[in-house]
Amino acid sequence: MTAIYIILGLVALVLIYGIAIYNKLVGLRVRTNEAWSDITVQMKRRYDLVPNLVETVKGYAAHEKETLTGVINARNAAVASTGSPDEQAANENIFSQALGKLIALSEAYPELKANTNFNNLSAELAALEDHIQKARRFYNGNVRELNTAVQEFPSNIIAGMFGFTLSEFFELDEAEHTAVQQAPKVEF
Repeated sequence: MTAIYIILGLVALVLIYGIAIYNKLVGLRVRTNEAWSDITVQMKRRYDLVPNLVETVKGYAAHEKETLTGVINARNAAVASTGSPDEQAANENIFSQALGKLIALSEAYPELKANTNFNNLSAELAALEDHIQKARRFYNGNVRELNTAVQEFPSNIIAGMFGFTLSEFFELDEAEHTAVQQAPKVEF
């Protein structure tokens, strides 16, 4: 009779341990989804800011139609993107490059550079870029934790049984990698 209680106790311990692993995996998946949602909220705020920025630039650099159209097209493509983090990152990188060209126009147009509205929008855009970067780091940290749990033994057994899969990181593109690795240029 004692052997039956020992076996039942071991089965109960294994079951409780399996439930704990499952709950941990669920929690990690929820945090990862929440972190992705944070990224999309910050990107939406940036998307909403861009039309105002384009209108401000349009007043000073109307003949830069190709750049303005490129920014709007890249914005619309990024807004419409609902795919995986890799697909979203690709659209975001194209959008960021187009946005960089728009901001660079201020160097060619001193009146635009002196415009208070443009400066306010540029500052707000810079703050949003910082928020997106923080959200991306938070998301990637959660993805790392989830992916580790999905691949570690014995949680990989539970993950496989219940369909937990690896998540994609929201990564820098090659141009951003290069920019991050180069020292900033300082001019006086």
